[in-house]
Amino acid sequence: MSAKHVRKAFVAAILAATTFAATPAHAAALCAPHIVQHFDLGKGQTPEGIVLSPNGTAYVTFAKARQIAEISPRGEVRILATLPAPADGGTGTPALGFPLTVASDGTLYFLYATGTADLTGVWSLRPGGTPRRIAPLPADSLPNGLALDQRTRTLYVADSTGAVWKVPTTGGATVWSSGQELKPNGFLGANGLKLHDGAVWVTNLDRGTVLRIPLRSNGSAVEVVATGLTGIDDFAFTGRGDEIIAALDTVNEVALVRPNGRHEVVLTAADGLQGPTSIAVRGRTVYVPSAAYLTAQDPNLLLAHLGR
Repeated sequence: MSAKHVRKAFVAAILAATTFAATPAHAAALCAPHIVQHFDLGKGQTPEGIVLSPNGTAYVTFAKARQIAEISPRGEVRILATLPAPADGGTGTPALGFPLTVASDGTLYFLYATGTADLTGVWSLRPGGTPRRIAPLPADSLPNGLALDQRTRTLYVADSTGAVWKVPTTGGATVWSSGQELKPNGFLGANGLKLHDGAVWVTNLDRGTVLRIPLRSNGSAVEVVATGLTGIDDFAFTGRGDEIIAALDTVNEVALVRPNGRHEVVLTAADGLQGPTSIAVRGRTVYVPSAAYLTAQDPNLLLAHLGR
């Protein structure tokens, strides 16, 4: 697909996102999946994280390229920053944890895991600025999920070695939660993380679970709210209470998780998924980046619509 056609597809998808609420009810949980952006695997454009801005811009991180990029509503991709490479080439960690979130002032916060003490931690990028690390994390940690409490200016970080860190945007980091439910079982534990309804919600990839930890607690009151979600990575709330859309990276699926913990698969490889890594929701539109870590074929950005 040419760059011109990609831009046209992205524009059409954005227009659909603004008009879908007025269309007739749909029986399916997720409708009209279609790829709006193909990324260049040869350039390391493996999208690990995504966050949406109010003006329609999508920010993504390309893990293998160590880059942060913006995708305009017209489908134009612009690289905002490239992070420094670790001196050892990144051999000290199994993956580059690279999710991100955005503050109300436009500052992007993101994670970088290299297996080295000089780079691993929480970073920020102000509009027009350059990346800087605001809070170092241990070299053997794997920061892999991130959310910002806009009110308290506090970041919560899921560490796949089995913890949740609490990080003020002014710097400093402390372990907030480290229950057994967050631990890995062979590969990666705590992974995706969101703030919702007075709690930190975290996934555990190895255990296939969604966890809820009340913010009013000391981080010890971990509740398992969903199980059986093989290879769960990142997720997002749909806007309908505690309902979740989750990326099941290792099995190449996206699942809708009901508030009672039951789930159904709503997207598969047949829809264009190539190892989905993260989820973002705006209105009824669901954004699903795929990094193609396992398929090594077509990293892309897919859009679909929530049914009524």
